[in-house]
Amino acid sequence: MADAPKKAAGVPDAVRRAVERTFQSTVGSSPLTKERAQELADDVLRRAEESAARAGRGVRKAGERQREAAAGVGDRLRDAIAEIRSIGGDEIGRLRSEIEQLKLRVDELERELRGHQAKPHPSKTT
Repeated sequence: MADAPKKAAGVPDAVRRAVERTFQSTVGSSPLTKERAQELADDVLRRAEESAARAGRGVRKAGERQREAAAGVGDRLRDAIAEIRSIGGDEIGRLRSEIEQLKLRVDELERELRGHQAKPHPSKTT
């Protein structure tokens, strides 16, 4: 297990050396100095580290959003259960009465509608 931190620490150095070797191999075709190659290698490494850091932040934020959503569901569920439990027998009876009145009114309106459809319209002549 002690090798894991050494490997992790060695990765940036290995990347830097690989990039530097790549740049140095092109020295004959372009005027690239060792200092410039080192700067470019450092820039590549810095960008890679920044990308890794952004990816890590994205993963953490996604986990936070999931936790917040889960906590919100629990709160809403508790509120709904409390609301259901607060409905008393009197209120249920009142709601049943209102539903029955609405049912009777719908039946009456349907009868009236059928009656109007059955009668011929006075302005129509056949």
